[in-house]
Amino acid sequence: MYHKRASEKIRIVIVGGGFGGLSVLNGLSNTIDPRKHEVILIDARPEFIHLPATLRLTVSDADDLITHAMHPYGEHTFRNKLAGNAKYIHGSITDIKFGEKEDRGVVVLDSGEDVHYDILVLATGSIWPRSIYLPTESRKTIEEFIKTRREEYAKASDILLVGGGAVGIELAGELRDLSLSKNITILHRGKQLLNSTYSERYRIGHQQQLESRNITVITGDSLTKSDASKIFEDHFTETELVTEKGRKLKVDLVIPTWGARPNTSYLPPNLLSSTGYVQVLPTLQLPGHPNIFALGDIIDWDEQKSARKAANVQAPKVQANIIEYLQLAEAAGESSGVVDLAASRKSAKYAGGTEMSIITNGKV
Repeated sequence: MYHKRASEKIRIVIVGGGFGGLSVLNGLSNTIDPRKHEVILIDARPEFIHLPATLRLTVSDADDLITHAMHPYGEHTFRNKLAGNAKYIHGSITDIKFGEKEDRGVVVLDSGEDVHYDILVLATGSIWPRSIYLPTESRKTIEEFIKTRREEYAKASDILLVGGGAVGIELAGELRDLSLSKNITILHRGKQLLNSTYSERYRIGHQQQLESRNITVITGDSLTKSDASKIFEDHFTETELVTEKGRKLKVDLVIPTWGARPNTSYLPPNLLSSTGYVQVLPTLQLPGHPNIFALGDIIDWDEQKSARKAANVQAPKVQANIIEYLQLAEAAGESSGVVDLAASRKSAKYAGGTEMSIITNGKV
């Protein structure tokens, strides 16, 4: 719970330095008073990574994305008023100790470090299968991962992508740009690519575009349970996989392009939905924890997750609500108890974002 201290600055901790978290930070940089507030950004990676570019980044060295899509966190991350009054910590969140009464809450990191907070913003994103999920340890490990993936893609002749969502579609296009001779197949459980959020015309259009580039699309089918489990193994050696409908697929490289899950294991189950998403109020606060906000891929909201929504729609509301929360708390004084942001007419309510998606097919 927020507690005003005469001798300490109010500390806002943002966990997750992707599009959502950075947008909150940069929005706050124009509005909060650096004499009264400080901000700490925590991220599992040492670099801000432009995630929409990562598929092309791992396939080839086109456009020198290893330079242009990766930027170390540092002083340049913090703009305007926050420059010199904010800091970055490289670490992964493992637990939260919620503050009670006058006590600050604590974010516990994998290093064992405790980071105290008055206000907490959670923007920890999604976790994908390791084959397409960039590591977090250091820039060196990220570059080694990219090098390994590029070598695998260059060597492979028969590539199977399991999952026909946006990631599968975009990766197929990048692989076709890499080589016209590779056999590339997308296997998708649904009757059409993507999901029912998108119009039938849009979904069919993507399939036709893929097929026009000699990419095989198989829908309404999936791997057998036995074979599906094999594709997540570290040392995959199969040369043929079988689908539920009996199709035999020749493979020398299989990439799971489904299976993303919210990165929320650090939260107790009572704050999560049955599928692991963070339950939030329309103010994007956690129920029962008015000084904790969440946004991005991790929130339990019935919509397609996207960086655009997190950065352009949700982040401004979180920023506005933090400012309103601080003002209400300051006006009420130290003995006020819980600040009821939801009752404020100035609070910003999230009602979802417009569904629009740009799914690329390589450079076509």
